[in-house]
Amino acid sequence: MKSALMVWGGWDGHEPKQCVDVFVPVLKEQGFEVEISNTLDAYLDTAKLKALDLIVPVWTMGTITGEQEKGLLEAVKSGVGIAGWHGGMGDSFRNNTEYQFMVGGQWVAHPGGIIDYEVNIINHKDPITAGLNDFKMHSEQYYLHVDPSNDVLATTTLTGEHNSWIKGCVMPVAWKRMWGKGRVFYSSVGHVAKDFEVPEAKEIVKRGMLWASRVW
Repeated sequence: MKSALMVWGGWDGHEPKQCVDVFVPVLKEQGFEVEISNTLDAYLDTAKLKALDLIVPVWTMGTITGEQEKGLLEAVKSGVGIAGWHGGMGDSFRNNTEYQFMVGGQWVAHPGGIIDYEVNIINHKDPITAGLNDFKMHSEQYYLHVDPSNDVLATTTLTGEHNSWIKGCVMPVAWKRMWGKGRVFYSSVGHVAKDFEVPEAKEIVKRGMLWASRVW
């Protein structure tokens, strides 16, 4: 049986617990044993972490101690998969650049706040996005600083309506990458739990978790 740890907390505006509640049944349906924690001390037991198949961080902003960060990063580097979404993974621990290096990006803006935008699937052969079509969201369209080594699966295009100087910018939405031996997946979609009522938004995260945990 595969094992997953979901760690939630940080800024409540991203509904971390509600989002965890969306994906716990998804993982269990895939045969995972799921542990849930609302403390970053879950990252202190490195031996336990390294025995996992998947870590799902759902923690926006906040602070992480050096030992907590070390435990998490060492586990992923050793081969444990990590997968997450939006600010729960892409806007955590703003002072921790090594964590951001692992994720492959960091949130810096969401021009216009809650807006209508489109997500474009650009890799139709990868198992995470195969068979999925472009889809529309009414949510935050993330502008991120991203690692050029990411394997980008989906993008969105900024209209420039709210920041004219970024008009036409094509921004990665979903990507996968490696951190040592660990597989890393990230999607910027998922501001609140309701966002995952969009089938494609939920399916990409589901598949990203399965890929990160080496189900495939």
